[in-house]
Amino acid sequence: MVPAGAERDQPGDRAVVATAHRVVVKVGSSSLTNPGGGIDPERIGALVDALVAARLAGREVVLVSSGAIAAGLAPLGMRSRPRDLADQQAAASVGQSLLMEHYGRLFARAGLGVGQVLLTVDDVTRRGNYRNAFRTFGRLLELGVVPVVNENDTVATHEIRFGDNDRLAALVAHLVHADALVLLSDVDALWTAHPATPGAHRIDVVTGPDDLAGVDVTRRGSAVGTGGMQTKIEAAGIATSAGIPVVLTDAPRAAAALTGERVGTLFTPTGKRRPTRLLWLRHASDAKGRLVLDAGAVRAVVQRKASLLPAGITQVEGHFASGEPVDLVDPDGVVVARGLVSYDSDELPDLLGRTTQELMVERGAAYERTVVHRDALVVLAD
Repeated sequence: MVPAGAERDQPGDRAVVATAHRVVVKVGSSSLTNPGGGIDPERIGALVDALVAARLAGREVVLVSSGAIAAGLAPLGMRSRPRDLADQQAAASVGQSLLMEHYGRLFARAGLGVGQVLLTVDDVTRRGNYRNAFRTFGRLLELGVVPVVNENDTVATHEIRFGDNDRLAALVAHLVHADALVLLSDVDALWTAHPATPGAHRIDVVTGPDDLAGVDVTRRGSAVGTGGMQTKIEAAGIATSAGIPVVLTDAPRAAAALTGERVGTLFTPTGKRRPTRLLWLRHASDAKGRLVLDAGAVRAVVQRKASLLPAGITQVEGHFASGEPVDLVDPDGVVVARGLVSYDSDELPDLLGRTTQELMVERGAAYERTVVHRDALVVLAD
C-alpha cells in the first residue's frame, strides 16, 4: 500500500491508464443524481464531457452506468430506493429510458451516438450468449458508438443478479478486452477508513490483497445505490486478477483519471488475462444445481484439471438444463469447482458411475461426451 504523498519511486505509473486505448468507466447512482433521486443535469453533463474528450482523442469508451432505479424514483413518487424487487424493476423500467435520453442528447452534441446494452448473468455465462455479447460490443465500438451498459433490472431476479454494477463493470472490462477500468464513486479514493475518521489517509496505490489489511470500508454512503467501498474493492480485485489496471476515484475527477493524473487510488494488475467465460463463470454465475463427486473425480478435476465424466459422480442435486452452471462438490459437500454441464438434470441419474465407453455402446455416440468439459470448468478449491 502506498499512502498519498509517497508517490516518488513507487509502483503504480498512471500512464497505464492514460495510454489505455479501450477503457471501461463505471459511474454510480449517487454520482448522477440529486438528493431527491432525480438525474442531476450538471453531474451527468460533466461526466459525458470527460468521456467525449477521451473519445475525440481516439480512445474507445464503454460506460457502465447505474442510475436507472434512482432516476425512476421521483416519477413514481418514491422517496427512497425500494426493497421490493417488483418496485425496483418498475423504477428501473421508468428510469432507464430517462437515463438513456440524457446520455443520447449529451453525446449527440459532440456528434457521438450511444447504444444501450442491458445484461443479465445468463447472457454471459451460457456458451453462445457470451460470444454474442462480445460481438455486439465489438461492433458498437467499431461503429464509433459509446455502449452504455447496465444490468437488466427489469427482468433479473434476486437469484440471477450480478449484485452491483461495480462487479458488472469489472466483468465487462474483461469481456471487451479493456486496457483499463475506472470506477467512479462519491468518494475521491480508497482511504484507510472513512474520510471523516480522524487519522484516516488516502491510499495512492494498491498492489495486492496484502495492501488492504487493516483498511476499514464498513461504512456505507449514498441511499440510492447498491454498492459501497467494499464492492468497489471486490470489483478491482476481479479486474486486476485478470490483468486490468483499475483507478478508483470520484466522478468530478473522471477527466483527470482518464488522462493519467495522480488522482484516486490505482490498483495494479495482480494476474494475467484468462478465458473470458471462465472469469464470468467464477464471479457472475449462480449454480443451478450440484454434482457430488467421489474422491477420485475430485483429484482429477482439481489437481489434473481434467473433464468430469459420469463415472466420477455419485449424486445429482437440483434441477438444471444442459449449458447451465453447476457446482462440483466433494464427498463432504465442499464446493471444489463450477462448470457448465452438458446434460439435463433428469438425464444424469441413469448415467452415474458408468464409463463413457459403456454409455456409447449402450446408448450411442451422443453419450460419449463429458458431463463438464475442462474448457467450461473453473476450479474454486485452493
